[in-house]
Amino acid sequence: MTDPAGLAPPPHPPYPSPAGNTVAVRTLVRYAERAMERSSDAAQARGNTARLLVNGTQAFPAWLDAIQNAQHWVHLENYVLRDDRTGRAFREALCDRARDGVKVRVLYDWMGCWATPRRYFKPFRDAGVEVRAFAPPRAANPLAFMRRDHRKVVAVDGLYGSVAGMCIGDEWAGDPGRGIPAWRDTGAEFRGPVAAALDVAFSRTWALTGAPLPPDEVPDPRRAKPVGDVSVRVVEGEPAKSRIYRLSQFLTLAVEERLWITDPYFLVPPAMSEALASAARGGVDVRVLLPAFNNWPIVGGMSRAGYRPLLEAGVRIFEWEGPMIHAKTAVADGIWTRVGSSNQNLASLMGNWELDVAVTDRHFARAMEDLFEDDLGSAVEIGLLSSGVSRSPYRERRGAERTVVEAPGEEHKPGRARAREARARSYRGTELGRLLGRLARAGSVLVRALIGERAIGREDVGWIMIFALLLFLVSVVGFLHPRWLAWPMAFFVFWMGVAALVRLMAGREPPPDEGAALLGPDPALAGKGEGTAPNEAGPLSHDRRA
Repeated sequence: MTDPAGLAPPPHPPYPSPAGNTVAVRTLVRYAERAMERSSDAAQARGNTARLLVNGTQAFPAWLDAIQNAQHWVHLENYVLRDDRTGRAFREALCDRARDGVKVRVLYDWMGCWATPRRYFKPFRDAGVEVRAFAPPRAANPLAFMRRDHRKVVAVDGLYGSVAGMCIGDEWAGDPGRGIPAWRDTGAEFRGPVAAALDVAFSRTWALTGAPLPPDEVPDPRRAKPVGDVSVRVVEGEPAKSRIYRLSQFLTLAVEERLWITDPYFLVPPAMSEALASAARGGVDVRVLLPAFNNWPIVGGMSRAGYRPLLEAGVRIFEWEGPMIHAKTAVADGIWTRVGSSNQNLASLMGNWELDVAVTDRHFARAMEDLFEDDLGSAVEIGLLSSGVSRSPYRERRGAERTVVEAPGEEHKPGRARAREARARSYRGTELGRLLGRLARAGSVLVRALIGERAIGREDVGWIMIFALLLFLVSVVGFLHPRWLAWPMAFFVFWMGVAALVRLMAGREPPPDEGAALLGPDPALAGKGEGTAPNEAGPLSHDRRA
């Protein structure tokens, strides 16, 4: 039968063939890989082995063993080197290798080691170790202290590499003889092409402090032999690059089932906070594990000021009851894992030199998930008095300024009890520090409330009132004694003016990118450079196969 009016619907287009669907899926996989590569500015290094390092009690023996077996060079970069039992053990091991003819180079951050006496570094130089401080204070760079070298890296002979969150000091080693537990921290060690990539990363920050490394200490990851089947992406954090920030946002938006994060100084920017909240609202199991008692109480207080919007979106927040959890990790969907030095705050994500590794391996991710679940056994879940997250009784811990969700009897869990006992034997800070932490939290909440970002919860009313009274007190001092406020401001502005003139007279210094250019081509750009086929197979290349 014909349709003279021409009102019949057009024939339905045929469904795409299975082959067409396969092509579409492969295209999306390439999109995801390309997005991760561009957000992190790092290609995957394939053919590695990987092992999780739990606490300094595992990491430090592994690092010392790698140092003692070095044949050609040792590159050590760390934010803090303490003049204590642990720091001296590393100094002795490094000096021994230097005396045996191994090239040993140590890079530490000047601010991170401000409390380390200068005499600690003299034996290094006497033994032939080249030691450099990153960004010492200069009159011409008065704001340089805001950008630090926060990396924690050990790289040996282009064959062994390790990245971690732990500094080198007794806090991370503990003292079993005195019953003092180690801080909870996490690292990872690798063998394979990624070890050479870590040497390359070290060479860039080293070049910012003086003459670059000789070429024979900067191995090419493309020429390294594969030794395993683990894929690793070395994400080099540099000021204003936001590499791990962009990569973390992408994973947070793409994750399907679960995202578990551990962080010590959790002050996420609004965009990252909304990404976590959006994932939780979409049904993703988002969990964040933080310290209950922070070694920087001000940061801990400000971190708690950001709990409410996350909790209201369904993000589950836990606080670890032990002495201090200092790990900086994330694991997504049992496939993807991040380990490194970057904290979830603006200083790490956008301001410092950081180093993280993104590992794509189910076995490694499973080990990280097991570790996270084990840590939850020593943690309590945080909720809001008006939250519907749990029907369990709420009780307010005024001394810690938090509300804890605990089912009846959970306070006697063995893991939690052991963590609290360990904390009682460790350094817990001062009452002044905890007071400043609560005021910092109140100030952070107040600022967010004044710009209309959030409401003031009942848990913050008292401390915000105290904070408001302090602001009134400062204003009264300003009215009665204006010089007390004007002189410091005038001195700061004068200093900035002098620094600007000094920089103009001294001439422009090469920016970091120019310093890095002295090192030659970036091996991470394998497959993109001149004379290299775009799809050339190798340990550090782009997998075009879906």
